[in-house]
Amino acid sequence: MHIHALQTLLDFAFFYPLAMSLIWMSGGLIYFFRWERTEPSRVKPPPLSSYPLVSLIVPCHNESEHVRETLTQLAKQTYPSFEIIAVNDGSTDDTGAQLDQLIKEIPELRVLHLAANRGKATGLRAAALAAKGDYLVCIDGDAMLDTYATHWLVMHMLDSPRVGAVTGNPRIRNRSTLLGRLQVGEFSSIIGLIKRAQRVYGRIFTVSGVISAFRKTALHDVGYWNTDMVTEDIDVSWRLQMRHWEIRYEPNALCWILMPETLRGLWRQRLRWAQGGSEVLLRYGLHLLRWRERRMWMVALEFVVSLAWSFDMAVIVLLWLIGLVVKLPPSLHVPTFIPQWNGVVLGMICMLQFLISLLIDRRYETRIGRNYYWMIWYPLVYWMLTTATSIVALPKAILKRRGTLAIWTSPDRGI
Repeated sequence: MHIHALQTLLDFAFFYPLAMSLIWMSGGLIYFFRWERTEPSRVKPPPLSSYPLVSLIVPCHNESEHVRETLTQLAKQTYPSFEIIAVNDGSTDDTGAQLDQLIKEIPELRVLHLAANRGKATGLRAAALAAKGDYLVCIDGDAMLDTYATHWLVMHMLDSPRVGAVTGNPRIRNRSTLLGRLQVGEFSSIIGLIKRAQRVYGRIFTVSGVISAFRKTALHDVGYWNTDMVTEDIDVSWRLQMRHWEIRYEPNALCWILMPETLRGLWRQRLRWAQGGSEVLLRYGLHLLRWRERRMWMVALEFVVSLAWSFDMAVIVLLWLIGLVVKLPPSLHVPTFIPQWNGVVLGMICMLQFLISLLIDRRYETRIGRNYYWMIWYPLVYWMLTTATSIVALPKAILKRRGTLAIWTSPDRGI
């Protein structure tokens, strides 16, 4: 009986990533052939029926090194009608002074100064309430928005009044280390492919907090961003879709971002992401049991199963480590972690997934294929990181007091 239990753990550890890779690949290919392949070149987006005012929102906290570059690039949008709202959220460096100076240089810019650090969600709410546009495009204070991105995002809003949000396509700027190169492949083969697949299958787990567009009436309908959630982007995505607003993915809306290139910085970032997912599941899980929320069931189920897989992997690793020190009974003995036939199969499927995603993404980066070599190391890094952060994040989410303000912390921005 116990032997069967251990075999079940091992089978689940193998078949879950295999099944998800197949789902992501099939969904990504369906998306590509249905929508992406027939789109015009990114540098010549299709004309729109109208060009309503769009408010470009940039929440900032201690962004003195990047804010000038970010806003200067943002002002180069080819979209003809926009304003820029930058929020200085209690910065302790000279971000506020730089923003005041930039007002003189960028006519479209307005600045809101918050006296204390109140968190990204508070800054977004303040800017949304001050915005003159019916559509909001939100980016981070260190991001570089492609000049055509606003055009591509607004296109979906005009296409259907049920579209409440559109998530863009983040691209990694810093690639000087192995971790940076691994994340280039990750955003392409994991995040980009997942969003394509989720768009095909009906619901998207989250918009990208670094680049996303919102219909203001949709935000008003759900009460804007919650200020007590670690990841405000996941939270607002779930609430919008639970109110039956549609979220779309637009790969042509490129946004160049900085990512952690140290293990400590990467750990902190992924722990926050994992905690944010657990928080929304704990807060809205019971609401999803209603029949009217059935289209969210697959998104929630995939997250629950991924959590179960992380704990499954932790049990297997723990049994293997204990077996190195003491002799365990056969029903608990994990003989080796050296890849056997199943490890080879998973590795081949992962490399196929990476290849498909990089071929699709060549539309946006012609030389992205050179990162394929580095991706052979990614499954090991990704699975270990996912397992560890999921296990640590769940109790943090359970123990967190509701209503606690989620304030800014300065992230690792890489090299």
